[in-house]
Amino acid sequence: MTNSTVAAISTPKGEGGISVIRISGENSIKIADECFCAANGKKLCELKGYSAAYGNVLRADGSAVDEAVALVFRAPKSYTGENVVEISVHGGMIPARESLKRLFEAGALPAEPGEFTKRAFLNGKIDLSEAESVMEIIGAKSSAALGIALGTKEGRVSREIEKITEKMLLCAASLAAYSDFPDEDIEGLDTDSFSAMLSESKAALSKLISTFESGQAVLSGVPTAIVGKPNVGKSTLMNMLCREEKSIVTEKAGTTRDIVENQVIAGDITLLLSDTAGIRDTDDTVEHIGVKRAIKRLQNSSLILAVFDVSAPFDSEDKKITDLIKNKKCIAVLNKCDLPIMADLSILKTPNTVKVCAKTGEGYDELIKKIASVCGAAELSGADAVLINERQYSCAIRAKKAVGEAYDALLSGVTLDAVTVLIDDAVNALLELTGRRASESVVEEIFKNFCIGK
Repeated sequence: MTNSTVAAISTPKGEGGISVIRISGENSIKIADECFCAANGKKLCELKGYSAAYGNVLRADGSAVDEAVALVFRAPKSYTGENVVEISVHGGMIPARESLKRLFEAGALPAEPGEFTKRAFLNGKIDLSEAESVMEIIGAKSSAALGIALGTKEGRVSREIEKITEKMLLCAASLAAYSDFPDEDIEGLDTDSFSAMLSESKAALSKLISTFESGQAVLSGVPTAIVGKPNVGKSTLMNMLCREEKSIVTEKAGTTRDIVENQVIAGDITLLLSDTAGIRDTDDTVEHIGVKRAIKRLQNSSLILAVFDVSAPFDSEDKKITDLIKNKKCIAVLNKCDLPIMADLSILKTPNTVKVCAKTGEGYDELIKKIASVCGAAELSGADAVLINERQYSCAIRAKKAVGEAYDALLSGVTLDAVTVLIDDAVNALLELTGRRASESVVEEIFKNFCIGK
């Protein structure tokens, strides 16, 4: 762990009530004392942890930069586990920049992206999964996303992984003892006990892995394509979901010729929406390009909202749409339900259908519920441990694979040494997930994506 003392502005750029400059490291209080003068004349080094002082940030010549409040946190009881001082000045970039410049003059170094959270991880204040949740908290787009991120920050994922890890370590230790003393009648040291522990661990990992896709729908958003033949109400549906006019709507078929994109919050789900050109055979060169792009977006999207005009009989173009979506995660949106239904709905192969009138907004709530159900978010509990990114998911998948192979190997009668190797592989993957055995390159990759000041 570096002994340097670093500083950065921790609040967003722009005007606001206050700006906060954070300093962390062994000499943070000493450096802050060179730049801050308390109104009562007391030095920050004289303050206990969790204490505040009002005064001014001073330039080297003694002139005031701004009024300020300095908060002192003493190691190890701080965010980073080091001595920390947070100086709050008036909002706006000039007071914050001038104050930060003064701290650099006094000996602080510029903090790297995510350095404060990285120091918290390296000092054992949080594990890697908890550290990753910090940026999810900052970037949360809904209350559900915030709840998942906060749950991870509070250690829900870590506790689940620790339970499985402990079981794996116990199994490995038992296998070692059984291998060393095969003729001893030691309680719990038998194939049935080993297989039970492995089976329970595999089930726990499967449950955790199952949260990933639905968690991503809440946290990162679902690439969603609105498709259908021309003039069935795709753009009107786009506008209904956006609650504003994002797509041009006319009575003329083929109005939308390129993809219109927008991000919307649909209940607890973030949808990365694409309104596409109507899919049909056409001799129009420009429209043909739009149709090709629509089909490509359909193929690459995680969720399809296939729009059908049920006020008219289905035709060959509707049939083509049903063929395109048959292997996709899809909701059939039955539009113009305010009119008599003339379409034969039996051609729709998806069980997920919702009746709407996109023009009036009728059916909006039902559509939002269906989206949550199809994406799995409806099954998420507020107390669930949820894997929040690809790295965690990959580690969990590797651990489950190793546990499954160990279980199969044990039942097939291979040597216990081989089973132990597989269990070690599972433990390594689990410890990498929480950061206890993560490589330096993995750690660096994670924190370089953080913002400066966090």
